[in-house]
Amino acid sequence: MLRDITIGQYYNTKSFIHSLDPRCKIISLAVMMVVIFMASSLAEYAVAITVTCLIIILSKVELSYILKGMKPVWLLVVFTALINVFMGGGERVIFSFFVLKVTEESVYLAVSMMLRVILLVTVSTLLTLTTSPTVLTTGIEKLLKPLEKVKFPSHEVAMMMSIALRFIPTLTEEADKIIKAQAARGNDIESGGMTKKIKGMIPLFVPLFVSAFRRADDLAMAMECRNYTGGVNRTSYKRLEYKKGDWIAYIFMGALLAFTVIYHTVGFLL
Repeated sequence: MLRDITIGQYYNTKSFIHSLDPRCKIISLAVMMVVIFMASSLAEYAVAITVTCLIIILSKVELSYILKGMKPVWLLVVFTALINVFMGGGERVIFSFFVLKVTEESVYLAVSMMLRVILLVTVSTLLTLTTSPTVLTTGIEKLLKPLEKVKFPSHEVAMMMSIALRFIPTLTEEADKIIKAQAARGNDIESGGMTKKIKGMIPLFVPLFVSAFRRADDLAMAMECRNYTGGVNRTSYKRLEYKKGDWIAYIFMGALLAFTVIYHTVGFLL
């Protein structure tokens, strides 16, 4: 399962989404999150799913690669669905067992939450798959730059987020090595039931945390040796400039947001 984590990795190919400015992609991701969270009807979910599929097509990222990255999330999706099915409330009862009851409203809520989690994870993963860590750091820093007027450390925050994303595939690879080493000693955590797998994961966390702290210490030492001083008087090797595709993306996402807000408001008033 750890081998299937794709968030934080970069899918190197040429596509319309890859060519967009990182600031445009970050803002578009924020708009998509708002659209997904506001969705409450079949029409709104249909629009959100259609736009997500369109982004996947334009990104030229293989669907199998995206589905592979969804594997670690399925447990959370199923757990969220079960919680909402049995605790969602409602009056039109479909099935009841002692204190547990399943209603039409709770089933609809469960399906809605499942779609939200899947769509949110998909669009968030596409951001890192189509944007290199260096460019993503620059984009985050540029978006946070206006906050420097109130002494907000925009460069440091962008650097921390970038390092965190870079560490995900590194720690995944390290965890895979530890799992193989422990399997060679007779501790196989990938077989057996869920309880056995959870117990088998416990010996994995200690060496993984030790390795993570060691890597963080080595990185801090390397940055100090190179006289890293944060964002003071720093220049950027690559300058970000908006192109025609970025403005097209902004117009499209703005229209999507306007449609969602208007449709949601009209539906609420009715």
